[in-house]
Amino acid sequence: MMDATEELLEEIGFDPATSVLTYRQAQVLALRERGISQAKIAEELGTSRANVSSVESSARENVEKARETVAFAEALRAPVRVRVPRGTDLYDVPELVYEACDEAGVKVDYTAPDLMKVVSDAAGAAVSGREVATPLIVGVTSEGMVRVRHQE
Repeated sequence: MMDATEELLEEIGFDPATSVLTYRQAQVLALRERGISQAKIAEELGTSRANVSSVESSARENVEKARETVAFAEALRAPVRVRVPRGTDLYDVPELVYEACDEAGVKVDYTAPDLMKVVSDAAGAAVSGREVATPLIVGVTSEGMVRVRHQE
């Protein structure tokens, strides 16, 4: 199992020198994503299940931090940033985004229903039903990619 994991990490180009994950974290995530139990991984690695659980937890936290960092960097570069205040009806969000994109000369390739779904899915718990429960910033890159961040 471990040789296959090493081959997989090599095949997908994992490089611990440039990754937010340690080699061990990458190993554990690769195995867990293939449905291998923590107990089996612990046995293979010669460690405890609790240690594997800790490594997996740290790895997932690091991945989430990396995603948030990328979203932040993309938001900085986005020529369109729309603040969506708490209490806004989700059905009003596409018009806010379309107006800002028109002003900036940026094309967004989403119909209103698709844009609402993208915003709702990306916002998670920040959207409750049709209402924006936590203020959002919707960014649109010059390529028309939509990014949603919770406003702090």
